[in-house]
Amino acid sequence: MDFAVRAPSATSPMGGRRAVLRGLAAATLASCTLVRAQERPEKPKLSIAVGGRTTLYYLPLTIADQLGFFAHEGLEVDLQDHAGGGLALQSLLQGRADVAAGGFEHTILLRQRGVNCRAFALLGRAPQLVFGVSTRALPEFRDPSQLKGRRVGISAPDSSTHWFARLVLARAGLAATDVEYVGVGTSTAAVMALREGRIDAIASIDPVISMLEFRGEIRVLADTRSPRGTQELYGGPMPGGCIYAPQAFVVRYPQTVQALTNAAVRALKWLQTAGPSDIVRAVPESYMYGDRAIYLASLEKARAALCPDGLMTEEAVATAHRVVAQYYSGSAPVRPQAPGATYTNDFARRAKLKFQVA
Repeated sequence: MDFAVRAPSATSPMGGRRAVLRGLAAATLASCTLVRAQERPEKPKLSIAVGGRTTLYYLPLTIADQLGFFAHEGLEVDLQDHAGGGLALQSLLQGRADVAAGGFEHTILLRQRGVNCRAFALLGRAPQLVFGVSTRALPEFRDPSQLKGRRVGISAPDSSTHWFARLVLARAGLAATDVEYVGVGTSTAAVMALREGRIDAIASIDPVISMLEFRGEIRVLADTRSPRGTQELYGGPMPGGCIYAPQAFVVRYPQTVQALTNAAVRALKWLQTAGPSDIVRAVPESYMYGDRAIYLASLEKARAALCPDGLMTEEAVATAHRVVAQYYSGSAPVRPQAPGATYTNDFARRAKLKFQVA
């Protein structure tokens, strides 16, 4: 009698079940492979133009770069450093950068000039901009009108610091032509410009402002490093730095934009709980300009300005459009304002869900 064990045939009940299971496993594997392929960034190598890489304004991008969050999303990112947001914008428009990071106002002004750009990840829920007057140049300073005919340091023309300085002075009754604006960047060169008397006042961001403030070298007139200070100056919440790109880029490379947003939101979440020792390990020593204590103190002062989840609020967008219309616009706009056309929260919402940001 033949007692050999034979494999069940495909037509037998057992063989049929095994065939079905093998088919399901293959289909599942193929589906997962397809999903991974669809989620892979379409443009893994790209450049982001920033207006002051070493500043706290762009700290979330520094963290995403230093801690490998970009790489984890399948991206190889080149952070192009420029003296100010206006120069970073020019790099984007001239095709030397794929994406830019800077003040949200850029997207509004660009649309008014006929250029479609859209913000997709908010880095700061407050502008973090400060206007200060040199205590050495104007020791008896009492009123902003005393700045008439003086030199005001900004990062670069058409940057957020430039617009901010114009707004502060306009509130004091000074016209844009009443002062001379001098581009001094956002690094120690800006500090030296004030100390050497090449500028009499400065509109800048941290850590430069804190270096001057802690040593009593400036008297602060306007401070938007906190939501409260922002509310007082702008009359409402005002968005700070963001990542933005031409609308055509957002449409053509949605997975790349999602990957960038994921890395940024992950960095923002990390910053919510990061302590001084975490910051020291993550941030290059050169970014602290030789004074670690002032850098950490300035970060604590500006921590509330960091956006926790990359999302823009409608109220902040409305404030930005109102301020741009009132203080920033020069010639008549090519197109009317359209707040919804200057930003999207779609990518940040998905990133927030992915990383379970509170």
